[in-house]
Amino acid sequence: MRIEIDDLSRPQVLALLNEHLANMFELSPPENVFALDVAKLRAPDITFWTVWDSEVLLGCGALKELSATHGEVKSMRTPKALRRRGAGRAILAHIIEVARRRGYETLSLETGSNPAFVPAQALYGSFGFTQCGPFGSYRADPHSVFMSLRIGE
Repeated sequence: MRIEIDDLSRPQVLALLNEHLANMFELSPPENVFALDVAKLRAPDITFWTVWDSEVLLGCGALKELSATHGEVKSMRTPKALRRRGAGRAILAHIIEVARRRGYETLSLETGSNPAFVPAQALYGSFGFTQCGPFGSYRADPHSVFMSLRIGE
């Protein structure tokens, strides 16, 4: 399994992000979908990685810089047909390590409250993320679960 910074140009990556966005709109009201499209993932404050097994795309994830001490996990996704292979765990561990190297004190994320998001919440919880209130520009919402991890200690 290899993790690499991605330029969001390969067809497999674009297909995975399309799957991700479509699924988010199936599970949450449109005004409560905070997943980023390709154009927004190319922003200078976001680093995007993909996880590969040879030429097979196993997943992706991104890290957005909110401030010099605060990062946000974005766009965590594994293809539905390739789940339970450890790619999500690998990319999350990588994002946390990069956040530590950058000197972030806190890493936060927003995920859904729909039961379909329980596995994602469990993955985040297994790394020590705990539920918290809204952060950044988010507002309290029954469709969102906010989680954070203190990493600067």
